[in-house]
Amino acid sequence: MAIDEELAARLRHRLEGLEGVSEKKMFGGLCFLVNGHMVAAASRSKAGERRFLFRVGKGNAEAAARLGHPQPMVHGGRKMTGFYYLDADDLSDPVFDEWVSIALENAFSLPPKS
Repeated sequence: MAIDEELAARLRHRLEGLEGVSEKKMFGGLCFLVNGHMVAAASRSKAGERRFLFRVGKGNAEAAARLGHPQPMVHGGRKMTGFYYLDADDLSDPVFDEWVSIALENAFSLPPKS
């Protein structure tokens, strides 16, 4: 996987002005964190698929399902609860904003990492 700079810029713009935002290369892409907790990532799959990965948390699975067709993240053969991939090219701005909002809510609900 590789970082998709256009998608990273879309996330960067949406998170601009929030305190505690940082960036880190993880999960084959560029992750955006708030207070040390992952919010989202931008990447390209090996097949070239442009996608976002959102961490919305276990308690937001129903909200995630209502927002479209998320694909649960599978890492090391294990389904990662609360992590969802979305095709970036099929994600409208209003739905993108909803995903970011849910992921931010999750990140801010967790105690800051030191």
